[in-house]
Amino acid sequence: MQKIVVAVTGASGSIYANVLLTKLGQLKEHCEEVSVIMTENAKQVWQTELDNDSWKEHDVKYFNQQDFHAPFASGSGQYNTMIIIPCSMGTLGRIATGISSDLITRAADVILKERRKLICVVRDTPYNLVHIRNMETVTLAGGIICPATPSFYSKPATIEAVAATVVDRVIDLAGLPVKTFRWGD
Repeated sequence: MQKIVVAVTGASGSIYANVLLTKLGQLKEHCEEVSVIMTENAKQVWQTELDNDSWKEHDVKYFNQQDFHAPFASGSGQYNTMIIIPCSMGTLGRIATGISSDLITRAADVILKERRKLICVVRDTPYNLVHIRNMETVTLAGGIICPATPSFYSKPATIEAVAATVVDRVIDLAGLPVKTFRWGD
């Protein structure tokens, strides 16, 4: 059973977070706990991109961005995985430089220091050299950079299905079971 923290930043790509939270809700038998941190910008972007506030409907525990008493703000909380989806380049930069100024960056710091799984789903494009070096730094520290780059082998027919090609990869990286298109099947 995994304990997972999901962070949603203000980068474009709310659909990825929505699809992930929906799929994690379907994997309750594999997840002891799913906790979520959303920035205020993330809530605004969600409303802009998805035209709703459906983030409130997911059966997860939400934490305020400044709540340093959250269980995953300490290694003793024993969270297995942190997924930042979408991960803004500002958030990635703060993680890469060790700036723990809010709960997202503190939790990422804890996950890395405890040698657990940090998955950053970056969505920006193109990348500049600072972005690339920050990705390198986080990778060298043990994090996984998973760009929100969909695949089309499965011939996705809806925008949700396109987003699911990325989310299914994230779920794979988190070590959870997922029924998805597999190359060669």
